[in-house]
Amino acid sequence: MGRRRADQGADPLRRAGRRRPAHRHRRAARGRPAHLGAAVRDQTARRLSRLHIALYRATRGLLGRRLVRNDMLLLTTTGARTGRRHTVPLLYLRDDEHLVVIASWGGRPRHPQWYTNLVAHPDVIVQVRGRRWPARARTADPDERAVWWPRVLAAYKGYRLYESNTDRVIPVVLLHPPSPP
Repeated sequence: MGRRRADQGADPLRRAGRRRPAHRHRRAARGRPAHLGAAVRDQTARRLSRLHIALYRATRGLLGRRLVRNDMLLLTTTGARTGRRHTVPLLYLRDDEHLVVIASWGGRPRHPQWYTNLVAHPDVIVQVRGRRWPARARTADPDERAVWWPRVLAAYKGYRLYESNTDRVIPVVLLHPPSPP
């Protein structure tokens, strides 16, 4: 077999001196439509999340308690439509009275499902390492968010990229023990 010339089999737009938009070129190179790329990434994220949850629970937080130099918790919400329990691993920050999680979903245009769930059903279960307890979730008001957001960015620089990728305001969620009855 002889060597193939550089322009043989190359993208026709590239041969003509034009460039295909990067997102279309990458998808075409992989042989699948652009809309499937996000679905595959989401499916992979769900699988990794399930593995993370299993390791975290099995080891009582010994494995999976740190990611990108931040502490992780497991947050269990009640499905807004189904009423079923759903658990997600999340980075968190804390102060004296709250744990704080961020509903960034990597800067996607919509809120993550866990956030939609806790807006509908704010009573959640939090697990930090081997300790589990009920908590009440609420979205930080604009003043609280203004105080927390610089701390969020200092804890994980990726949130700045997520913020630039979306038009929505990324919610900051405060978790605190429920009020006594």
